[in-house]
Amino acid sequence: MSQRITILPETLTNKIAAGEVVERPASVIKELIENSLDAGATDISVEINAGGRRKICVTDNGHGMSREDALLSLERHATSKIKVDSDLARILTLGFRGEALPSIASVSRFSLATREAAFPEGTEIIVEGGRVRDVRACGMAPGTVISVEQIFFNLPARLKFMKSAETEVGHIADTVARMSVSRPDVAFTCTSDGRELLRLQRSDLQRRLGQVVGRESCQHLYPVNGRDDCVTVTGFISSPELVRSGTQAIYTYINGRFVRDKVVQHAVMQSYRGVIDRGRYPVVALFIELPPEDVDVNVHPTKHEVRFRRQSVVHDAIQAAVEEVLRSSPWLAVPTATVHTSGGTTGQVYRERIAAAAQASLVLPSRPLYRSHPADPTALASATPFEPQERNITVSEPAPSFLSEHRDSEPGGYFSSLSIIGQFHSEYILCQSGSELVVIDQHAASERVAYQRLSQQCQAGGIESQRLLFPETVELSFSEVAAATRFIPDLAGIGFELEPFGGTTIMVSAVPRMIAQKEPILLIRDILADLERFGTSAAFNDALESLLSRIACHSVIRGAHQLEKRQIEELLYDMDHTDFAASCPHGRPVSHVVTLAELQKIFKRT
Repeated sequence: MSQRITILPETLTNKIAAGEVVERPASVIKELIENSLDAGATDISVEINAGGRRKICVTDNGHGMSREDALLSLERHATSKIKVDSDLARILTLGFRGEALPSIASVSRFSLATREAAFPEGTEIIVEGGRVRDVRACGMAPGTVISVEQIFFNLPARLKFMKSAETEVGHIADTVARMSVSRPDVAFTCTSDGRELLRLQRSDLQRRLGQVVGRESCQHLYPVNGRDDCVTVTGFISSPELVRSGTQAIYTYINGRFVRDKVVQHAVMQSYRGVIDRGRYPVVALFIELPPEDVDVNVHPTKHEVRFRRQSVVHDAIQAAVEEVLRSSPWLAVPTATVHTSGGTTGQVYRERIAAAAQASLVLPSRPLYRSHPADPTALASATPFEPQERNITVSEPAPSFLSEHRDSEPGGYFSSLSIIGQFHSEYILCQSGSELVVIDQHAASERVAYQRLSQQCQAGGIESQRLLFPETVELSFSEVAAATRFIPDLAGIGFELEPFGGTTIMVSAVPRMIAQKEPILLIRDILADLERFGTSAAFNDALESLLSRIACHSVIRGAHQLEKRQIEELLYDMDHTDFAASCPHGRPVSHVVTLAELQKIFKRT
């Protein structure tokens, strides 16, 4: 009988392993930086060309390796981090699997130069596609320099899945930023094609976080310091004024290792429930320390996932630590004297505050009120109680205006002919048409009108924009900046004029006129978060309908709003004089008809 099962050659097994470890240039850089940090480096430099496709070079001043160790580091499962089975239960280093270097070397033209401080010369090893081509002595400073050229040159199937250079640069810079937040005591630099993306000097955590997410963010960051018997939670969280449209600014670390863990993220978001709007995410840098035997980091080769031995204990510790800061709430304009915050969750605390506000005759909007807070975040713990607020204050957004051109010169239609009865719950318009009751969702109707107008303007050559009197700067992630840069011409076609301003900052010069008074910066963040996953202008065009829907939704009334009769009439008129449809762009119905017969049946009159 013929033999069907064979042992795969080492070059092939290394390529298979590389498929798990080496997803894109950013994952290569993550693995190399982790090795540098484990080697005690205090200075790490990252250089890339063509988004990392042509070249990646990571240089550190760590303790380096001897000739023998350098050769062994290129063998699979060769590591200095663990030696016996029991070591797996107490891992405190970032690397330990012994797979990264051989996997990277197997899919690139690779060189490793390293020198220990005690030796006069270093060792350079040249590897091509997993095969060692040369080993020689070299002169260099103590530390390690790893160069990765032409990644995936021998795996064309993987190479074709790489994104544009700008997209890959964004992922790389975000990776370096995440690693730098974990170690503010280490200096990092990152350059792309000779252009400096990041230069981070050694500093404290708050300054480092401000350098990564935006310098103006520092004044919105508040310290967290929670401890129990086995879990310690430290770091910074943001006030409700500093939020993002995605989770890109949530940095969470378990024993110094960056992780994307659902348990940790759920605990953070549960703490913010009722404090920030749904669909918004805070800026967070949390360091969770717990005994290494209580967490399993050997879940996936990328080491981004972990498992906790006592999941609920970790979740509750994180939530309690974050809530302890949120309870102090220097940004929530509610009299402290009537608020009882001892015990209970943030949701309970928030409900108590609203009840207290009602007792003080405050009329609150549907989301929290914010006020200025101490410029020094460390002053949070010693903040003095709030002064009593002025009574009988009504806070509301200005009522929307529906201005229709040529209204008097054009004939009405079905909606214009309706007899207006009034509003229900400040969200629905009640009208009568003969023997029918017509109920209109005012937000859905306004959104449909706005969307149709945007579509017409887009087809006519471009959405009408309005230049800002003073251009605004926006701090983003590197991936979002890459998306903004890639789609600048396309965004101009829908009314946004953007330009890179250096680092993670873009400058906004104009926005669609329809949203000029509606917090356009928030919308820009949302749109760029969506655009991160698009690679080409063709993809942008495919998503145009979704983008126009988002702009339309942002431009119109939301939630409960009392409308004057004139405004209702204008909305009904606009519904007749656009290419109207029965649903809003998100698919929700605009109106519903209840016949007299249905009402009579309900009240048993038939």
